[in-house]
Amino acid sequence: MGTLDGMVAIVSGSGRGIGREVALKLASEGASVVINDLDKEPAEETAADIQAAGGRAVTCVGSVIEEGFADRFVTTAIDSFGGLDIIVNNAGYTWDTVIQKMTDEQWDAILDVHLKAPFRILRAAQPYIKANPTEYHRKVVNVSSVSGQYGNPGQANYSSAKAGVIGFTKTMAKEWGRYRVNVNAVAYGFILTRMTEATAADDATVEIEGRQIKVGVNPQIAEAVKRTNPFGRPGTPYEAAGAIYLLCTQEANYISAQVVTVDGGSR
Repeated sequence: MGTLDGMVAIVSGSGRGIGREVALKLASEGASVVINDLDKEPAEETAADIQAAGGRAVTCVGSVIEEGFADRFVTTAIDSFGGLDIIVNNAGYTWDTVIQKMTDEQWDAILDVHLKAPFRILRAAQPYIKANPTEYHRKVVNVSSVSGQYGNPGQANYSSAKAGVIGFTKTMAKEWGRYRVNVNAVAYGFILTRMTEATAADDATVEIEGRQIKVGVNPQIAEAVKRTNPFGRPGTPYEAAGAIYLLCTQEANYISAQVVTVDGGSR
């Protein structure tokens, strides 16, 4: 028996990277999972992998910042699996530059995906959660960052959004405690994904929301992380997912309004 048998989860940004590992882990412990990604192919691949392993998964493809997405995301879980117990707000990306070069578009795009989208998703979920009380505890985990805790040069938009996630998490924990919902956040340090992989290329990009977004970090920065991290390496998406899973278990029922820093002890 899995620790999450009978639970229903929605995980934004779960076609790739950390979100994919979160979805796979929750499903392996018995949860039915709604997979979301901007692109259809990675979402369907993750769902297919869960199904092939004997789990249950469906997809809800689209941008978390689209009008109406939040309602569609929540409704997909309820219509497909009959409930909603776990919400993981993971979707996001970085679009970095120093403040004097940062456009309003850059600022708004990052605040929207990291802060407005989780707000909309929890707002959409509230009527169902209120109307369907449970004896067990439901779980919300919002993804923040050490950039939101300590700041990071070139990330005024991202750091502000992730700091906002922390305030949002603490407020929702107080609002939703009466519904038996634990609301926590994880703040990631350097986790090795396609967005953070070391590259010497200045023009390495991915397309997100129709924009070419630069990805990767300078190899010198990656080496510095290895020197300063007690484990001598960045974290893996699997390890990052483990922290979210722990907060989704019933053993964590008296943990709420907390921020768990997942950085290998770097800070």
